[in-house]
Amino acid sequence: MSEHSPNSAAPGQPADTTVVHLLRHGEVDNPRGLIYGRLPGFHLSEDGRMMAKAAADYLAERDIVAIFTSPLDRARETAEPVAERFGLEPVVDERLIEPWNHFEGLVFGIGDGSLRKMEHWWYLRDPFSPSWGERYKAVVRRVLAAVTDARDAARGHEVVCVSHQLPIWVTRRSVEGRRLWHHPSNRECALASVTSFTFAGDEVTGVTYAEPARRKANLGGAAQ
Repeated sequence: MSEHSPNSAAPGQPADTTVVHLLRHGEVDNPRGLIYGRLPGFHLSEDGRMMAKAAADYLAERDIVAIFTSPLDRARETAEPVAERFGLEPVVDERLIEPWNHFEGLVFGIGDGSLRKMEHWWYLRDPFSPSWGERYKAVVRRVLAAVTDARDAARGHEVVCVSHQLPIWVTRRSVEGRRLWHHPSNRECALASVTSFTFAGDEVTGVTYAEPARRKANLGGAAQ
């Protein structure tokens, strides 16, 4: 674990400032294009592993004292290079998991996808809750609870929570006071991206976003 004392802070950072980094997992090996959701056995691709390393490089100079991760394979594998960099043991937090989804294990689309069958159409009736999976409000409640506990575990320091695109995005929207429903193509949460919440005490004072894997790709490294 960290050598910092419990009440110390990063250089230039007020002692009551804590940063929670929500790290999305890297690219998954999924040649069939399935909606893998919570299914086991979906691991990072080679590019995904390079993305995870790029995220670890990006966080290398931060004051990380703890790492929490979704229990799914792709999240735990993304946490590994970060944990190795800081000499930490990732802690599994079920609240960081991907939402459940009716289309899990299926290809989503019209062509050869699940929408060829009318039986699936009913699940698209309400895009606002949504009707095809875990409700956005429920996702935000559990992820914010995980973020709060992570913040409390790292008071005055920084902490990483490895999760998934939708949980990170709707939690960010909630923190920023925006409506939760949205078009999936508008999510600012790329593979291996880092969405950071800065807290002053218990209050969020800022949200920042970075795509270290994209930066790595531009330098001839991991592809996005």
